Amino acid sequence: MDDERCVLRFGVGNMDFRRVTEMLAGAFWCPGISIGEVEKGAANSALVVGAFLGDLQIGYGRCISDKTRFAYILDVYVDPRYQRRGIGRRMVRSMMAHPDMADVYQWALVTKDAHGVYRELGFAPTARPGDWMEIRNPRPR
Repeated sequence: MDDERCVLRFGVGNMDFRRVTEMLAGAFWCPGISIGEVEKGAANSALVVGAFLGDLQIGYGRCISDKTRFAYILDVYVDPRYQRRGIGRRMVRSMMAHPDMADVYQWALVTKDAHGVYRELGFAPTARPGDWMEIRNPRPR
């Protein structure tokens, strides 16, 4: 159930990057991330969204995209005290419905532990796993 007091805000200028860094630095996919890396990632993203209770940022997500064909959702995080209220789902849904992303028809993401959440939003395992390739290096210091 959505926390009705939670407001979503878009745009780099609306984010509390100290708070976002604090949240992401504790996430298993980017432990110890610096505020510089968080800010640079946001500045180079097509879209960022934050979930707020008053002035307190409790959630964050971003999308990398050409705003035409493809978008990759990442860094979706909700403070553990506010999880299981639909806030993360609402952030992802709002990014996918954002007017800037209206032309996008291929959406992707990687998740280790939230398959059920994303399945509810229409995501499924890739139909073409043999086509996807990657280079995965350690994060620079």
